[in-house]
Amino acid sequence: MTMLIDTHLHLVDRDRISYPWLSDVPPLNRDWSYEDYEKTARRVGIGGTLHMEVDCAPGDIGKENAWVAELMARPDSLIRGAISSARPEDEGFDAFLDGLDTRVVKGIRRVLHTMPDELSRSDRFRANVGKLGGKGLPFDICVLARQLDLAAELVDACPDTVFVLDHCGVPDIAGGAFDDWADRIADLSRRDHVNAKISGVTAYADANWTLDTLRPWVEHVIDCFGWDRVVWGSDSPVCTLNASLDQWVAVTHKILSEASAEEARAIASDNAVRIWSL
Repeated sequence: MTMLIDTHLHLVDRDRISYPWLSDVPPLNRDWSYEDYEKTARRVGIGGTLHMEVDCAPGDIGKENAWVAELMARPDSLIRGAISSARPEDEGFDAFLDGLDTRVVKGIRRVLHTMPDELSRSDRFRANVGKLGGKGLPFDICVLARQLDLAAELVDACPDTVFVLDHCGVPDIAGGAFDDWADRIADLSRRDHVNAKISGVTAYADANWTLDTLRPWVEHVIDCFGWDRVVWGSDSPVCTLNASLDQWVAVTHKILSEASAEEARAIASDNAVRIWSL
């Protein structure tokens, strides 16, 4: 079994950090602890993980990163680093970047799929995302399928920054909206500084999904980006909306079992190690 590096783990501690959006998603509106994740992760062959920011209140971004640092410091911790929330649209972004502990923070994300489309088109936003390349910090792109053209515009404006597209571009698997999504994925993949993350796609299928439901979407991303520009993530606990962490891992291992050992290792772990300098 190929060892996995999970590049998309969300942990939640509501006593410590404020998450304004959680009250709108009752199935997720509880604490999600490292201890519970670790128990399952070690059983299913996850050997390391990156904590993905949980769109906490802006004033709590530092608290979230500090919490991840504490978890990293535990003996034999699975956590290899944090992908930090950020606000590239703000005037204070330079100071924010300068204050990051890059021993902990390995990348940056600004959730875009819940924000106005104009946000990523502003000159300041693009200029600040463009600065991440010089800091060695990849930028995770979280957009809806209809916004993949916006993602292409952003990466074209920032040629020196490495990008990772989250969740296969959030396809509408339940609605079967394959063709338009597939064309946009193919177009985005032509940019060499963009990678794709196969993460949590069970959340975009209906509750009766099977391996064959997910396979065409996952395989299209791999076909477009290639084995050297795709990483894996659980999107735990969001993956629990229509599945479980161990079910999503089982799907992943089945798909990777049909690849060569080198290809499977690239997606499972090697690409993540390279992209985030783990």
